[in-house]
This record gives sequence, C-alpha cells and structure tokens, in this order.
Amino acid sequence: MSDAAVCKDDHCHCHGHDHDHGQSHGHDHVHDDGHCHCHDEGGGWEVTLRLIVVTACIYVAGLVANFVNPLGIMDITWVKYVVFLVPYLMVGLPVLIGAAKGIARRELLDEQFLMAVATIAAFTIGEAAEAVAVMLFYQVGEWFQDRAVDNSRKSISSLVEIKATYANVEEAGVIKRVDPEDVEVGDIIVVTAGERVPLDGIIVKGASELDTSALTGESMPSFLEPGQEVLSGFVNGTNTLHVRVTRPFEDSAVSRVLDMVTNAASKKAKTEAFVRRFARVYTPIVVGAALLLAVVPPLVLGPANPAVWADFIERACVFLVISCPCALVISVPLSFYCGIGSLSRRGVLAKGGNYLEQLARVETVVFDKTGTLTQGKFHVEAITPVEGVTPERLLGLAAHVEQRSTHPIAQSICDAYAERLGIPPTLNLPEHSDEVVETPGHGLCAECVEGRICVGNDKLMDREGIVWTSSDQPGTVIHVALDGTYLGYLVVSDEIKPQAREAIEGLKALGVRDTVMLTGDKEPVAQRIASKLGIDRFFAQLLPGDKVAKVEELLVQNVAGSKETLAFVGDGINDAPALARADVGIAMGAMGSDAAIEAADIVLMDDNPARIADAVKLSRKTVVNARENVVFAIAVKFAVFVLGALGIANMWMAVFADTGVAMLCVLNAMRLLRTK
Repeated sequence: MSDAAVCKDDHCHCHGHDHDHGQSHGHDHVHDDGHCHCHDEGGGWEVTLRLIVVTACIYVAGLVANFVNPLGIMDITWVKYVVFLVPYLMVGLPVLIGAAKGIARRELLDEQFLMAVATIAAFTIGEAAEAVAVMLFYQVGEWFQDRAVDNSRKSISSLVEIKATYANVEEAGVIKRVDPEDVEVGDIIVVTAGERVPLDGIIVKGASELDTSALTGESMPSFLEPGQEVLSGFVNGTNTLHVRVTRPFEDSAVSRVLDMVTNAASKKAKTEAFVRRFARVYTPIVVGAALLLAVVPPLVLGPANPAVWADFIERACVFLVISCPCALVISVPLSFYCGIGSLSRRGVLAKGGNYLEQLARVETVVFDKTGTLTQGKFHVEAITPVEGVTPERLLGLAAHVEQRSTHPIAQSICDAYAERLGIPPTLNLPEHSDEVVETPGHGLCAECVEGRICVGNDKLMDREGIVWTSSDQPGTVIHVALDGTYLGYLVVSDEIKPQAREAIEGLKALGVRDTVMLTGDKEPVAQRIASKLGIDRFFAQLLPGDKVAKVEELLVQNVAGSKETLAFVGDGINDAPALARADVGIAMGAMGSDAAIEAADIVLMDDNPARIADAVKLSRKTVVNARENVVFAIAVKFAVFVLGALGIANMWMAVFADTGVAMLCVLNAMRLLRTK
C-alpha cells in the first residue's frame, strides 16, 4: 500500500512517494521525502516500554547527580558525558543504527538521521542532558504513536473480518469441512447455528434468522427461508441451513467487500495528495533553514565567539528535530482510512478517500426512482380488458410475451398470471427468434400462434398505430394488443420504501440543496411520488438512455469552477452508465451486481436509502478531521520554528512539535472509528 500510514501486516510505515511495499519489512522507514517510520509492533512494544522506563530512571538519576554534584565529580567533563551517554545510547542506539543505514542508502533527509544529527550536535555544545531528553521523549512519542496506529489498524481490521475460514460441503449425505475457495458453484453447503455463511447462495432447506450487520450494518436480524438468497458474511442465528452455492468464492460478497476495503487506500483524496506534495518540499526546506541558522548568524554576530556558535547550533537543532512531517504523513491518510472503516461498519463501502471528499461536497443528489426510492418489486394492481375480453385472457397474453423479458415489470406480470391461474405462463415461442422484439423504454412484440401480440406503454401503442385507452389510476399502465386490435391494459405499481422520505429529509438537513428523481413513469405518477417524498424536482417518461443525458445536463447546470458535486443513486440495474458519469456514483443493494460495483464509487450493501445521508455526514466529518490535522500540525510546527529561530523554543518543545503532535493527530483521526 503506497503512501499509507496503516498497514495490514505487523509493521507500519508512512511514505511520501509512490511505490509498492507488497513484501514485509522490519524496522524500516521511508525514503526521500516521507521520513516517517514505526517501530516493531506485536510483542516488541512491551520490550520498548521496559527500555524506556529503565532509561528514564537512569536519566533522572543522572540529573539528580548533576544537581547534587557529590564531591564535585560532575564538574569533570568526561564524567558528565559518560553519565548521560549511557541512557542516550540505551534509547538512541536503534536510531543511530537506522541513521547509519540511511547514510548507506544515501538518505540524508531520513527522520532518524536528522534526529541523530540534532542530538549529537547537542552533545558537542555541552547540552548532554538535553540530548538525552530529546531522544528519550522522541522514543516515548514514537511508542505512543505506534500503539495508537496499531490499535486503529486492529479496529479497522475487525470491521471487515467477515470471511469464514471453512465451509461444510454436503456430498452423498456426508459433510466435509473444506476451504471456501475450493467449493464449486452448485455444491450444497450446510451452515449450522452460530456459523458464518462462507459463500453466496440460495437456501434450499431450512429457515433461520441471520445477522446481516457485518455487510449491511442493519442491527435487526433477517428471517430467510428456502428460495431466498443468502450472502457470505451473514451469521446464522437459529436453525441449520442448506445452501446451494451460486457464486465462486472470488466473486462472493465477502471477497468484494474485502477487495474494496483493501484497495480503497490506493485512491487518494486531494488532501492526501497535498500532504504528499508538502512532504516532498517541507523537509529539504527546513533542513536548509537549519544549516543557514547554524552558520550565517554566528558569522555575522561573532565568528570567533564559541558561545554564539553554540547558541545558534542549538537553535538549528530545534529545526532539525521538527523537520519531519510525520504528523501529516501518518495522520491524514489515517483519517480517511478510519472514515472508510467506519462507513464499512454501517454497510457503506467507499472505494477511496477521493470519493469521500467528493461526497462531502455534494449539493445535488439524483435518484433513479425504481429500486432506490421504491421497492423495485412490482405487482399488478388492476386488469382492465375491453368488452368481450376476459381478465384472464388479457393477463395471459401479456404474460406469455413478458416471460421473455428480464424487466421487473415483466416479472410481476408473469407472477400475477401464475398466481391467478396456478400455472406458469407458457406459449409456443421459438427459443431463438427475431420474432420476439423488445424495445427498451417501450415494450415487446411477439409473433406467435395467437398472432402478433404487443405489450408495452403508450409509446409502443403509438408506434404500432393502435388506439389505446388512458387510465387515471396511479401506477405504470401496460397496454396489450393482438394483431393491431386493442384488448385493454394492466396497471402495475411499485411501493415506496418506508425509509425514502427519511432519506430525503436527512439530505436536506445536511444542506443538500437539490434532490432530483428520474423515472420512466408518466408525469402524474412521478408528481405524486415526488410530492409525497418532498423531492425538489423530477423528470418523467425517460427512456433508459435518457437518464445519462439528464445527468449530463444537471452536471452542466452546476456553476463552472464550483466545488459542488453531483451524486447519482441507482440500484445497479441498467444504471451503470449514469453511475459512472456522475461525480459520485452510489449503488444501493448492489452486491449482486457486477456492473454496479464496477461503475459505482460508493456501494450501499442494503436497500436502505437513509444510509446515503449517513454516508454524506460521515464523509464530511472525515474531511474536517483530516483538515484539522493538517492545520494543527502546520500551525504548531510554524510556531516552534519562529520560537526556535528566536532562541525561545528548546529541543524539548521541538520533540513535542514532532512526535507529540503526530500522536495527537493520530488520536484525533481515531475518533472517526467511534463516530455514531
């Protein structure tokens, strides 16, 4: 993971440049411009803590001896140096070794090299006690910082630890425990109570309540029964389930979640890009300023006065200690990483920090009505045949044609026919024939033994030259005609989601100024839904291809040069082009849609539109958090620069401005993990 402050292995590095660190490292650090490193984690932190405590005790003893000065022994220069050299080497030796390695790699702007130069310089000007204090508190700050980063890494990792380690495969009545990656599509797996579902599939036997919170963020368990889909990552609650696997492990919901969370760190926000650019120039400039401060003033004020040289060398050491941009390079990426991790806990997956920044600035949210604001599950509300035609015949002709379509409305008509007559629709239609023609946004026409049947909307009837009857009933009107003769119409409706109004109100409460609904429904139907939900604008009677054009039009309407962004929300069915074109594409309940996952920037694991407002709110908190770290770190460092140049700030203050500020920024970033 390049430019990352949080790693997935047991080490932590922060980088200021782009290259892949796929292999693990030990006590390494970055090169050229990042200058930050983290110590070994795991059990090593306890050893480091003991070393710090012992060193502190020896250091305090040295300070007491220096103050009491028994028999005047501390007046002997070499004695004083030895007394403080021992604790210095105890905590400073790893840094000195790291500095030597950096020199061998020609990395003279490495943090450890700069810390070594600063403390050795302090020794040379007689400030041995201060040199030990700087190295000691540097190590204390590094220890706290490493622990904080490690805890945040573990917290984030726990959010996505949803992969089952085994699958119970049933073969000839015998259950075998195998790796989920070895299970094939079509196999039957057995999931007992308390086990995590290892692969996506359809329940073939058993019914149970399942905890879906790991994927959807929904705390209430879902009751699933035979015929319903179950996703990997769900936890079975009560009864044993037999599940037929429908996707291989690499295409399962768990794999997609883990891939998206893992790859999110590679897509940097603009704030992260700024930090990266800043890190490249910050350290060289500060080191250059330190050299000038150490040389120029003494040459001007008193080239022959050792006290003047010692004074300005000490001031230069302050510059060297705070010349590393650790607080920024570590904490800003960590802010976005924690923000992404906190969203994932709520069932919202962001593909990168750049999309969080885009979402934080959203002012226009465009909804594709079906599947986002409505359930996307249609049902036939009314069957209105002309005189001489029975409702069964009208519904039967429509169902026989619609069985060839994958549209949700077509499925609802087929379901209504099967429910009404107790049989599925069958018609002597050829398997592969140009005689069944579906026109997107219009409907279908089919040549069959009954004749030429056309089933579709007003536009299809007009195209075929068929006089049709209008309807005032709310819903989508589907007309049916046979050999050019109008037979009547069906009214198909879709229920509004119970959380839809809450979603719109939540967005408006956050200051989103424009909510837009796109639909293929007639204007009266669209008007009724928009009014009920409080949507600002709607565009009705749109063909699938019209939605992308409308998104383009709305994007153009945004003020040129404005930082405002537009988000498009779809359910993943025929929405991929619009999702890809918007500033931020949000796919709802899309873990089963490859196209939606590829095109979307934000993926909602369930069908709750209210989570969109939650995502906007948390994205704004994340951006604010990152900017807080930037402003705080730069402000403190600048203040210490000024005070150091004036001779007011000492090296203790410089250590706080380096590791202390870094630790505070890391802790600030970690607050996002506790955001509710």
